[in-house]
Amino acid sequence: MYEYIHGKITGLTPTYAVIEASSIGYFINISLNTYSLINGKEHAKLFLHQVVRDDAHLLYGFAEAAERELFRLLISVNGIGSNTALMMLSSLSPDEIRKAILEENVTLLKSIKGIGAKTAQRVIIDLKDKIGKTAASDQILMSSADNTIRDEALSALVMLGFAKKNVEKELDKLMKANPDLTVEETIKKALKGL
Repeated sequence: MYEYIHGKITGLTPTYAVIEASSIGYFINISLNTYSLINGKEHAKLFLHQVVRDDAHLLYGFAEAAERELFRLLISVNGIGSNTALMMLSSLSPDEIRKAILEENVTLLKSIKGIGAKTAQRVIIDLKDKIGKTAASDQILMSSADNTIRDEALSALVMLGFAKKNVEKELDKLMKANPDLTVEETIKKALKGL
Protein backbone atom coordinates (compact mmCIF):
# COMPACT_ATOMS: atom_id res chain seq x y z
CA MET A 1 0.00 0.00 0.00
CA TYR A 2 1.27 3.45 -0.91
CA GLU A 3 1.25 6.08 1.85
CA TYR A 4 1.69 9.30 -0.13
CA ILE A 5 3.17 10.79 -3.28
CA HIS A 6 5.08 14.04 -3.49
CA GLY A 7 5.90 15.54 -6.83
CA LYS A 8 5.24 18.07 -9.55
CA ILE A 9 1.65 18.65 -10.67
CA THR A 10 1.69 18.13 -14.44
CA GLY A 11 -2.07 17.90 -14.90
CA LEU A 12 -4.99 19.00 -12.74
CA THR A 13 -8.78 18.95 -13.09
CA PRO A 14 -11.48 18.98 -10.39
CA THR A 15 -11.61 15.16 -10.58
CA TYR A 16 -8.01 14.05 -11.04
CA ALA A 17 -4.39 15.12 -10.76
CA VAL A 18 -1.33 13.89 -12.61
CA ILE A 19 1.67 13.97 -10.28
CA GLU A 20 5.16 13.39 -11.66
CA ALA A 21 7.48 11.66 -9.21
CA SER A 22 10.82 10.10 -10.25
CA SER A 23 10.03 10.70 -13.95
CA ILE A 24 6.74 8.76 -13.74
CA GLY A 25 3.36 10.46 -14.08
CA TYR A 26 0.71 9.08 -11.71
CA PHE A 27 -2.98 9.52 -12.52
CA ILE A 28 -4.72 10.12 -9.19
CA ASN A 29 -8.45 10.54 -8.61
CA ILE A 30 -9.12 13.46 -6.26
CA SER A 31 -12.07 15.15 -4.57
CA LEU A 32 -13.14 18.73 -5.21
CA ASN A 33 -11.93 19.52 -1.69
CA THR A 34 -8.40 18.31 -2.52
CA TYR A 35 -8.53 20.12 -5.87
CA SER A 36 -9.24 23.43 -4.12
CA LEU A 37 -6.33 22.85 -1.71
CA ILE A 38 -3.71 22.07 -4.40
CA ASN A 39 -4.99 24.25 -7.26
CA GLY A 40 -2.42 26.85 -8.27
CA LYS A 41 0.53 25.00 -6.74
CA GLU A 42 3.47 23.56 -8.67
CA HIS A 43 4.10 20.65 -6.31
CA ALA A 44 1.78 18.62 -4.13
CA LYS A 45 1.87 15.91 -1.53
CA LEU A 46 -1.16 13.64 -1.71
CA PHE A 47 -2.03 10.91 0.78
CA LEU A 48 -2.95 7.84 -1.26
CA HIS A 49 -5.49 5.06 -1.15
CA GLN A 50 -5.07 2.28 -3.71
CA VAL A 51 -7.97 0.23 -5.05
CA VAL A 52 -7.10 -2.95 -6.93
CA ARG A 53 -9.83 -4.37 -9.16
CA ASP A 54 -9.79 -7.08 -11.81
CA ASP A 55 -9.79 -4.47 -14.57
CA ALA A 56 -7.80 -1.62 -12.98
CA HIS A 57 -5.43 -0.40 -10.29
CA LEU A 58 -6.74 2.97 -9.13
CA LEU A 59 -5.15 5.64 -6.95
CA TYR A 60 -7.17 8.10 -4.89
CA GLY A 61 -5.31 11.10 -3.49
CA PHE A 62 -6.10 13.51 -0.67
CA ALA A 63 -4.39 16.73 0.36
CA GLU A 64 -4.97 15.92 4.03
CA ALA A 65 -4.60 12.61 5.88
CA ALA A 66 -7.89 13.29 7.72
CA GLU A 67 -9.78 13.39 4.41
CA ARG A 68 -8.25 10.05 3.39
CA GLU A 69 -9.28 8.57 6.74
CA LEU A 70 -12.87 9.75 6.18
CA PHE A 71 -12.78 8.29 2.64
CA ARG A 72 -11.71 4.93 4.09
CA LEU A 73 -14.50 5.04 6.65
CA LEU A 74 -17.05 5.86 3.94
CA ILE A 75 -16.00 2.97 1.68
CA SER A 76 -16.29 0.61 4.66
CA VAL A 77 -20.06 1.19 4.58
CA ASN A 78 -21.98 -1.43 2.61
CA GLY A 79 -23.22 0.11 -0.65
CA ILE A 80 -20.63 2.90 -0.86
CA GLY A 81 -17.83 2.40 -3.32
CA SER A 82 -14.80 4.55 -4.04
CA ASN A 83 -16.55 6.73 -6.60
CA THR A 84 -19.54 7.39 -4.33
CA ALA A 85 -17.23 8.26 -1.42
CA LEU A 86 -15.32 10.63 -3.71
CA MET A 87 -18.63 12.18 -4.80
CA MET A 88 -19.52 12.71 -1.12
CA LEU A 89 -16.17 14.40 -0.44
CA SER A 90 -16.65 16.57 -3.52
CA SER A 91 -20.18 17.60 -2.53
CA LEU A 92 -19.46 18.43 1.11
CA SER A 93 -16.29 19.24 3.02
CA PRO A 94 -14.93 16.51 5.32
CA ASP A 95 -16.02 18.56 8.34
CA GLU A 96 -19.57 18.91 6.95
CA ILE A 97 -19.78 15.14 6.41
CA ARG A 98 -18.51 14.41 9.93
CA LYS A 99 -20.96 16.91 11.39
CA ALA A 100 -23.86 15.47 9.36
CA ILE A 101 -23.04 11.97 10.63
CA LEU A 102 -22.63 13.03 14.26
CA GLU A 103 -25.86 15.07 14.16
CA GLU A 104 -27.69 12.32 12.21
CA ASN A 105 -28.57 14.78 9.43
CA VAL A 106 -30.08 12.36 6.88
CA THR A 107 -31.42 15.24 4.75
CA LEU A 108 -27.97 16.72 4.16
CA LEU A 109 -26.46 13.34 3.27
CA LYS A 110 -29.39 12.60 0.93
CA SER A 111 -28.67 15.84 -0.93
CA ILE A 112 -25.49 14.23 -2.31
CA LYS A 113 -25.89 12.70 -5.76
CA GLY A 114 -26.10 8.91 -5.52
CA ILE A 115 -27.04 8.83 -1.83
CA GLY A 116 -30.58 7.77 -1.00
CA ALA A 117 -32.37 7.72 2.35
CA LYS A 118 -31.38 4.12 3.17
CA THR A 119 -27.72 4.68 2.32
CA ALA A 120 -27.64 7.94 4.32
CA GLN A 121 -29.10 6.12 7.34
CA ARG A 122 -26.60 3.26 6.93
CA VAL A 123 -23.71 5.76 6.82
CA ILE A 124 -24.93 7.32 10.07
CA ILE A 125 -25.49 3.99 11.82
CA ASP A 126 -22.17 2.49 10.69
CA LEU A 127 -19.96 5.54 11.21
CA LYS A 128 -21.38 7.62 14.06
CA ASP A 129 -19.30 5.91 16.76
CA LYS A 130 -16.18 5.75 14.57
CA ILE A 131 -16.44 9.45 13.62
CA GLY A 132 -16.94 10.35 17.29
CA LYS A 133 -13.76 8.50 18.25
CA THR A 134 -11.83 10.06 15.35
CA ALA A 135 -13.04 13.53 16.33
CA ALA A 136 -12.00 12.83 19.92
CA SER A 137 -8.51 11.68 18.92
CA ASP A 138 -8.18 14.76 16.66
CA GLN A 139 -9.22 16.86 19.64
CA ILE A 140 -6.51 15.24 21.78
CA LEU A 141 -3.86 16.06 19.18
CA MET A 142 -5.08 19.65 18.95
CA SER A 143 -5.39 20.08 22.69
CA SER A 144 -1.81 18.97 23.31
CA ALA A 145 -0.73 22.20 21.61
CA ASP A 146 -2.74 24.58 23.80
CA ASN A 147 -3.10 22.09 26.66
CA THR A 148 -6.29 23.52 28.18
CA ILE A 149 -8.04 21.55 30.87
CA ARG A 150 -11.45 21.81 29.19
CA ASP A 151 -10.18 20.45 25.86
CA GLU A 152 -8.37 17.55 27.49
CA ALA A 153 -11.40 16.63 29.58
CA LEU A 154 -13.68 16.92 26.54
CA SER A 155 -11.42 14.67 24.47
CA ALA A 156 -11.19 12.06 27.21
CA LEU A 157 -14.94 11.94 27.82
CA VAL A 158 -15.82 11.76 24.12
CA MET A 159 -13.34 8.90 23.72
CA LEU A 160 -15.11 7.14 26.58
CA GLY A 161 -18.25 7.22 24.45
CA PHE A 162 -20.20 10.20 25.76
CA ALA A 163 -21.97 12.51 23.29
CA LYS A 164 -19.90 15.61 22.60
CA LYS A 165 -22.81 18.05 23.08
CA ASN A 166 -23.70 16.60 26.50
CA VAL A 167 -20.04 16.64 27.58
CA GLU A 168 -19.60 20.26 26.49
CA LYS A 169 -22.67 21.36 28.50
CA GLU A 170 -21.49 19.48 31.59
CA LEU A 171 -17.93 20.85 31.31
CA ASP A 172 -19.16 24.42 30.86
CA LYS A 173 -21.22 24.04 34.05
CA LEU A 174 -18.26 22.58 35.96
CA MET A 175 -15.74 25.15 34.72
CA LYS A 176 -17.97 28.05 35.79
CA ALA A 177 -18.52 26.58 39.25
CA ASN A 178 -14.93 25.31 39.79
CA PRO A 179 -12.38 27.10 37.56
CA ASP A 180 -9.40 25.69 39.50
CA LEU A 181 -10.04 21.97 38.88
CA THR A 182 -7.31 19.76 37.44
CA VAL A 183 -8.02 17.64 34.36
CA GLU A 184 -8.50 14.52 36.48
CA GLU A 185 -10.88 16.27 38.88
CA THR A 186 -12.85 17.76 35.98
CA ILE A 187 -13.26 14.34 34.35
CA LYS A 188 -14.30 12.68 37.61
CA LYS A 189 -16.90 15.36 38.35
CA ALA A 190 -18.18 15.29 34.76
CA LEU A 191 -18.58 11.51 34.92
CA LYS A 192 -20.87 11.92 37.95
CA GLY A 193 -22.97 14.49 36.11
CA LEU A 194 -23.28 12.67 32.80
